[in-house]
Amino acid sequence: MSAAVRLWQDYVHRPRRLLWQDYEGDDVHRYCCGDPFAARALLDTVMRALSPRSARRLRVVVGRLDAVRERP
Repeated sequence: MSAAVRLWQDYVHRPRRLLWQDYEGDDVHRYCCGDPFAARALLDTVMRALSPRSARRLRVVVGRLDAVRERP
């Protein structure tokens, strides 16, 4: 789970221009370093499986990262 958080964190902190390039083309780093969108999907699954208290703590962390991604 911590690897998925790190992968998502690294992705959302990338510069906007690199995120746009990933959207427009294919990110070759996904093949060697992991797919950040698969990691985010895994985090959703884990949050549903955890106890309410643990899920709430993870939702806070993931929510902050999602907010970074949504910034203009």
